[in-house]
This record gives sequence, C-alpha cells and structure tokens, in this order.
Amino acid sequence: MTPRKGFRQMVDEAKSRIRTISLDEARARYQRDDVVFVDLRDVRELEREGMIPGAFHCPRGMLEFWIDPDSPYYKDVFTPGKEFVFYCNAAWRSALACDVAQQMGLEPVCEMDGGFTAWKTAGFPVAERAKKKQS
Repeated sequence: MTPRKGFRQMVDEAKSRIRTISLDEARARYQRDDVVFVDLRDVRELEREGMIPGAFHCPRGMLEFWIDPDSPYYKDVFTPGKEFVFYCNAAWRSALACDVAQQMGLEPVCEMDGGFTAWKTAGFPVAERAKKKQS
C-alpha cells in the first residue's frame, strides 16, 4: 500500500512554512489601505455566516488561477504591493492557501489564526452576504 499524507499532516507542514498572525494582529490590520483580507470559504458559508466587511472573496479552488498574472482568470486584487491576510472558517484551508500563494511568489501573505469563527466570536465586524437569486 502506498503511504498517504492526510490533510492534518498537510496543514501542519503548511503551517511550519507560513506566518500566522493572531486575531488581535489581524484586527489591527483591518481596514488598512495596504492590507487585503481574502476570504477563502465557499459561497454557501458566506451566505450562512457572513464575512468580514471589505474582504475579497476568493473560493479556495480558484486561488492559484486568480493569483497568476499569466492566467486568463487573474484578478487585479492580487497585484503586488499589499499584504494579504487569508482566512477560512477554522484556519485549515487558509494555511494550505497561504503556503501555495507563497510558492507562487505572492508576498507578504499570512493567515489569521482561528479563522472567521474566531473573528466572529470575538465580536469583530461581520457583514451579511446576500444570497444570489436562482435564475
């Protein structure tokens, strides 16, 4: 049987290579012009739980395509010159995403410890995301 690597090992390895900032450090960066908060959660999570006001929503599955300026899906929000704070629900996807973003040359990038759950629990600003109407 081939040895396999589980998600926990992958997250732990990613966390050893990335910078994680505390919730207080994230709050201190919130609404700064030189910082972009990147929400990696699924749209259904945003609709159910809300999101950090002003954060850029980038579904985890699109990250590599939106970061790469040579990709037809590139998003200008990832233009160098700002700091990127990645978050998901509990800081697993954000660890993996942060690791990949660094490998792709996006700097500086970090993840927010505790993710959106910790942010919301702390009573920090949360905005509703309206559900898209079915066509």
